[in-house]
Amino acid sequence: MSSATLPLDGETSVGAPRVPPLLEQRLGRLRRRRMWTGSVDAAVIVAASAATAATQWATTSGIGAGSARLQLLAGCFVLATVWIAALFALRATAHRHGAGRRLELLPVVHAAAIGFAALAITAGVARWPLLPEHVLVTLPVGIGALVTARLLREVWRTHGRQGIALAPRALIVGDRAGIEHTIRSLRLDGRLGHNVVGTALADEGVTELTVDHTMYPVLGAPGQAARIARDLCADTVIVAAGTDNPDFVRRLSWSLEGAATDLILATRLTDVSRSRIAFERTNGLALTHISLPRFDHSSVRAKRALDVVVALVALVPIAVITPLIALLIRMDTPGGVFFHQRRIGRDGREFDILKFRTMSVTAEAERAQLEALNQGAGPLFKMKDDPRVTRVGGFLRRFSLDELPQFWNVLKGEMSVVGPRPPLPTEVRGYDGTVFRRLYVQPGITGLWQVSGRSDLTWEQSVRLDLHYVENWSLATDLGIILRTAAVMVRPKGAY
Repeated sequence: MSSATLPLDGETSVGAPRVPPLLEQRLGRLRRRRMWTGSVDAAVIVAASAATAATQWATTSGIGAGSARLQLLAGCFVLATVWIAALFALRATAHRHGAGRRLELLPVVHAAAIGFAALAITAGVARWPLLPEHVLVTLPVGIGALVTARLLREVWRTHGRQGIALAPRALIVGDRAGIEHTIRSLRLDGRLGHNVVGTALADEGVTELTVDHTMYPVLGAPGQAARIARDLCADTVIVAAGTDNPDFVRRLSWSLEGAATDLILATRLTDVSRSRIAFERTNGLALTHISLPRFDHSSVRAKRALDVVVALVALVPIAVITPLIALLIRMDTPGGVFFHQRRIGRDGREFDILKFRTMSVTAEAERAQLEALNQGAGPLFKMKDDPRVTRVGGFLRRFSLDELPQFWNVLKGEMSVVGPRPPLPTEVRGYDGTVFRRLYVQPGITGLWQVSGRSDLTWEQSVRLDLHYVENWSLATDLGIILRTAAVMVRPKGAY
């Protein structure tokens, strides 16, 4: 998209830009929604602090009761004030960083930590014996209530028209390839919540653009972005392609003053976690720093330590329920309880994976007859109604119970709790150079593929999720995936 002499509507205005009435109305609705959300958060935090105060107040009596109660009220005031202020600031930061409609749980925990740090410092300096009660009561009650309130709001937005009504109305500017790539990426991650209402295409003579069977109107050229944004009452303008003129973005931002609230530059920098990206600005140049993936021994040891702890904890209840599952399997069909299969692990090393048997003992011999009915993606073989799966096996697969013996593989060091799906040797022989990167880390019992749709994903989507994990994994990521896996097991999707 060349813009050396590109005229931009709205950049030659003498008077200060005026916000269109419709956009002002939308901004007003968003401000009221944020005020309501902030009020609910503040009420929850105050109520949690008050619950602790009420409990302590009732048990405080005798000499010095007045001073103790005054300290109690002062401590609650410090905690609630700092917690509310921190939560407000972190929510605003998350919004500026593009959190959009994501379920923002990290700011809740972060703000709580800041509030309790302030209380701990104040209590330590003033010698107030308040901290244990707040840790035991206020912290779990407050965080639990805040998370519940966010979950309810997310359900309300997702299952009603509020999500569409409040989603930022986006105008995408660029060339055809850039706009198509941006639209597809936004649709894949619905948490961002952008509602694409139009495009400004550099190609002349095109009136509409079809992306994955959905039509998006082409309402003009990139130089007309300000006028189009005003006509559409757009909140956000996304530049989906680069430009050979370094002054273009600055001039575009000037032309959009009063016509929109945000200008976003979409790049092809994909599958890189936010923790690996840093920005630096110098005169006339914006630098983007990307930390390269590390596969050093210290990070591998930390991951191994987490695997051992989780495996040891998990094997205790697994040992309790294994006799029951074994009995059900033997009563359902003849054959062994466990299923051993050769898989490929880290650095191409082979190992025997352990599962509860979910198919008939002749399943491998019968596979050749079912190849024509394969519904799996890429080299995978999958069938939604596989006749080889037993009745008990179908139940075990649905709730991922057949994977439980793999914690023994984790304890032996052959697998990790979180990682890419362990492939068969026949699958690995069909890999290209890129997919081999899946073998840079230990395969996992669960992973991004399992919490993102499992067998409903295409082969390309599965590979992309695995490669994203390989390049961006961290202990925090592993813990998050473990928690998400628990939710997926309760409400399984794509498991067959």
